[in-house]
This record gives sequence, C-alpha cells and structure tokens, in this order.
Amino acid sequence: LALADLAVEAGLPEGVLNVLPGSGSVAGNALVTHPLVRKISFTGSTEIGMGVMKQAADGIKRVSLELGGKSANVVFADAYLDTCIESSIFAVYDNAGQDCCSRSRIFVERPIFDEFVERFTARTNSLKVGDPTQEATEMGPLITPQHRETVMNYLNIGDAEGAQRLCGGVVPTEAGLANGNFLTPAVYVNVQTGMRIMQEEIFGPVVGIMAFDGEDEAIRLANDTPYGLSGSLWTRDIGRALRVARAIETGMLSINSSSSVHIEAPFGGMKQSGLGREQGMAALEHYSEYKSVFIAND
Repeated sequence: LALADLAVEAGLPEGVLNVLPGSGSVAGNALVTHPLVRKISFTGSTEIGMGVMKQAADGIKRVSLELGGKSANVVFADAYLDTCIESSIFAVYDNAGQDCCSRSRIFVERPIFDEFVERFTARTNSLKVGDPTQEATEMGPLITPQHRETVMNYLNIGDAEGAQRLCGGVVPTEAGLANGNFLTPAVYVNVQTGMRIMQEEIFGPVVGIMAFDGEDEAIRLANDTPYGLSGSLWTRDIGRALRVARAIETGMLSINSSSSVHIEAPFGGMKQSGLGREQGMAALEHYSEYKSVFIAND
C-alpha cells in the first residue's frame, strides 16, 4: 500500500498499478483465475508457484515464476581469500539469510578447506547482530517468531542428520535482542549433499561448507539440488571460471563476486527455481505478444 501511495505521488496514471490486499488463497486465486488476467508473474515459494502454474494452465495464461533457491558458492584454491570470505559472509547472512539467492551451500577446494572454514567461522562469530536501523548492525532479525521456529527446526534436523555445527543457531539474550526474532548465524561442516539442510531452502542464517576435489566434483556438487537460481565461483583462472560457469545449472552466476542483481541483466532461475525472466530486455519477451501482419502488394 505504501508503494501504491508513492506511485500516485509520483504521478503514475490511474490504473497502471493496482494493489489488491489479501491472502494468497483469496486475493491471489482471484487474480490468477480471472479471465481478464492474461499474464501472471509470481515471486514466492516453489510449492505455491506450482499451484499458480496449475491454475494458470486452465486459462492458457502466460506465467513467469521466481521461486526458491539453494545456491552454491564454489571456492577454488587459487581464490583471493580475503575478498572471497568477506563477500561469502554477506552472500548468505545478508537479510539474515532471507534471500532466494542466498549462497547457503559453500564448496571449497580441499587444499584451502581448513583455512577457509576457520576464517569464515571466525568472521561469522564476529558479526554484529542487532537492530537493522543501526549503522553498526551487520545482520538483523528474522521476519516473524514463527519463521524463527522454522529455521531452528532445520538446525535440529541438521544436528540429527550428523552435521557438525561449529557456531550459531542460538537465540540471543543480550539487552535489545531478547524481544526480537533474532538468531545467531550458524555454520555447519561434515555435511553431505543429501542432507535436508543442503537440499531445502531454509531462508535463514544457516550455511553448510563442504570440501571438493577438482572441477568435475565442484560442478556435480553445485548441481546436486532441485533448484537453480543463483550462485558464485571464486578463482583467478578465467578459463576455468567460464568452463564451470557454463556447466553449473543456474540462471545467474557471479565470478569473484556475490552480486546477482543487475537491473539491465535477466533475473530468473532454472529447474525448480522458476521459469521466465525479469529485468533486462529479456523480460519484455514475457510481457509481449508477437503478431505477424501480411499486406498484399497488388
């Protein structure tokens, strides 16, 4: 509603932007099934996206879906570790991990695995968790108490699956934090790709770190997920970077960076992360119809 007010204030013509408040099961269903709605763009969970797509099929409606993710961060032994670690920290803990592009699976080449884990964990422990309106804060709260419980349940699952939690996953009790939905960021090692904490989108400050040997294994591990939204890889070898980037099944991938969003570039995923693209010229394809008109010359 605040966005709609800003649009009116900016002079957007009436009817260009319409806001319909309500739950997805009521307002969402009404929009998706209405005969005058010819194009649907949905951002949300993969489960709900599947339902939207099924409903849209009854009306032969065009659909774009931006859904869940379980993105990989691949770190080769020749990476610039100082830059890589600092960027990797915020690639998973930014917005307390509540980001569909969160790089919550980190695969590190074995020769530097121990050093990476030690430094990454130390930086995780030093993160300033607190009020996001304060400049010194590096990670804020989760969105609701219910979601914090969901994330903590995944921590219990990770522990039960045999992963080793090196730090985090604790509700802070310090002054100013006890009454919020705060949770300290958690790092796991001794993980396997089949574990739920490595397969399912947690949407919280939880990361699993695993070692790999060589390009082929890095690609296999990165692709071992039903999702394919985003990702990063770190190496000084541009040839290797391009080979691995081509092989990883993801809609967006950053080399020596953790940035996925550039307004001029297509944004979207593969596999269960969705279909279609937003942003860039490619987005116009999903909001346009082709028409061929032929004129006789006699």
